[in-house]
Amino acid sequence: MQDVIITALLAAVTAAAGLFLLLAGRGKGGMTGNQKKMMVRIFLSALLLFGLQFLPAEAFNRLDSLLFPSAGRLARFACYLLDYLLIGHDILRKAARGVRNRQVFDENFLMAVATVGAMALAIYENGEYLEAIAVMLFYQIGEWFQSYAVGRSRRNISELMDIRPDYANVEREGRLEQVDPDEVAVGAVIVVRPGEKVPIDGVVLEGSSSLNTSALTGESLPREAGPGDEVISGCISMTGVLKVRTTRAFGESTVSKILDLVENASSRKSRSEDFISRFARIYTPAVCYSALALALLPPLVRMLGLGLAPEWGTWLYRALTFLVISCPCALVISIPLSFFAGIGGASQVGVLIKGSNYLETLSQTKTVVFDKTGTLTQGVFEVSGIHHAALAEEKLLEYAALAESASSHPISKSLQRAWGKEIDRSRVTDIQEQSGCGVTARVDGAAVAAGNDKLMRRLGIHCPECHQAGTIVHLAVDGAYAGHIVVSDVVKPGSKQAISALRSAGVDKTVMLTGDARAVAEQVASGLGIDQVFSELLPADKVSQVEKLLEARSGKGKLAFVGDGINDAPVLSRADIGIAMGAMGSDAAIEAADIVLMDDDPRKIAKAIQISRKCLGIVYQNIVMALGVKSACLILGAVGIANMYLAIFADVGVMVLAVLNAIRCLFVSKG
Repeated sequence: MQDVIITALLAAVTAAAGLFLLLAGRGKGGMTGNQKKMMVRIFLSALLLFGLQFLPAEAFNRLDSLLFPSAGRLARFACYLLDYLLIGHDILRKAARGVRNRQVFDENFLMAVATVGAMALAIYENGEYLEAIAVMLFYQIGEWFQSYAVGRSRRNISELMDIRPDYANVEREGRLEQVDPDEVAVGAVIVVRPGEKVPIDGVVLEGSSSLNTSALTGESLPREAGPGDEVISGCISMTGVLKVRTTRAFGESTVSKILDLVENASSRKSRSEDFISRFARIYTPAVCYSALALALLPPLVRMLGLGLAPEWGTWLYRALTFLVISCPCALVISIPLSFFAGIGGASQVGVLIKGSNYLETLSQTKTVVFDKTGTLTQGVFEVSGIHHAALAEEKLLEYAALAESASSHPISKSLQRAWGKEIDRSRVTDIQEQSGCGVTARVDGAAVAAGNDKLMRRLGIHCPECHQAGTIVHLAVDGAYAGHIVVSDVVKPGSKQAISALRSAGVDKTVMLTGDARAVAEQVASGLGIDQVFSELLPADKVSQVEKLLEARSGKGKLAFVGDGINDAPVLSRADIGIAMGAMGSDAAIEAADIVLMDDDPRKIAKAIQISRKCLGIVYQNIVMALGVKSACLILGAVGIANMYLAIFADVGVMVLAVLNAIRCLFVSKG
């Protein structure tokens, strides 16, 4: 009955392998060259083994009378040996190479010893070779499936991250020439036509277009870009022609950094991966010696201690079955694949994780600390109020904008935008920067002072206190107080949802650190629902505050810090996990961070935590399943209940199930 089942399986394998060969290479999901070669070997081996099962025994026995005694037995062995070498020669070669390199104990060694031993046992007992060859065949099917599944997951990620530009258009002598992006210098002007990728980061000089940023941010909504706007490499121009002045070399551009992060993510192993590697180094030799003991000790005890027949063949078969069951393939393949697929799944929503160790740490996050400006707020200042104006509000804004016209400070820029007219610098003379206080200047001959209350006190001018939160710019004209303007940072639309989503994701505490004034910080924190706020901090103070929070935490919960500026780099490095804003964040912050949000959306933090926890859940499922099934089958094999076919299920079957489960990590972002 057992041979009938195996023969039916061989027929199914032969048909399936033939079908796969017919379909191979069609579409993007086609097999690679090596996978096609393996499928050909599986097809031929299964076909030969299937045919041998139906070849009458008399065909071999007749050779004894035609040639010499045992000629039929040798011919039969030669046919099965040919099949065995066809399907298993690479496993034997890898096992021999491992022995030469003194790296003996791996799955290739276990499978080689088990199947060669089964073949030898069949020769010794004049038994069937079907079992040994079928075990090797089904093992190779499992290896092929694992290779195909891993290849598909890698191709999915590669297609997702297919943002590397092939060329850049440079205008020369009135014609566009396509050049390698590496050859384009900083400050050069490139042209991006509809349907083309932006090859290098830069600023738009001419033209306007809708940009598809989905490959970078995971967002399907296009972003409009026009003269003066920054554009990052990897976006696709959808509607218009853009002339862009490059601001970075290709090697330093956003697309290069993204690809580098994804390609190198697998080099940073998690503790779970390290545990599995260490476990396999101890586990494999242990089961080899256990199998050797199983083959030798019981027969010796029966023969010497009990005076019974040793039954060497029975115990050798059990030891070989024990070896097949013990292969750690399911663990050593599925665990790294789970993390790799999890990183790919996170990248689909615009979250770049630099390594599987960071993915594991992120799953344990219980405290999230935020910088304010550029992280929870847009870092774009706007005039939000004009109070106590002794002049018309339009005139007050005009004086403020002209007096601040020489400054590039964001507050000065916001005053100029609020006035909304072109600055005539000829109207402004005698500009003097008052360090830490503001500026004084002459505007149309009038003495204008614009700055904080310290400047007003220095000039002996009384200024009323403003109760609205924000940066207060007081103005005096010809020595008389003229009013004040309130400039406020704009909170990001998704910041409040981000804090709420973090609580839903299991984060216990949210904290905000800022160098801004206490009133402004507390207003933002209360509006967003943040648990704790620390204001008026210098960069060094932020590091100290994070260290205090790290000391005060309880249990195994980790602390994540989210920031975007150069001054956030030390804090990003000090936290358990550093998260940087990738679109508008500084290079220093992105380099120091462990995770990068490509679209600066703080809501993605909760999504990243959820992805990491789902991924870790799948990892633990695979560990429990593999160890549980193998432990049970090892006991059954040792006592003689499990045969080689159950052994191959415990090895290949569990490996296939674990790989299928691991691939789910690629799609956790959609869950």
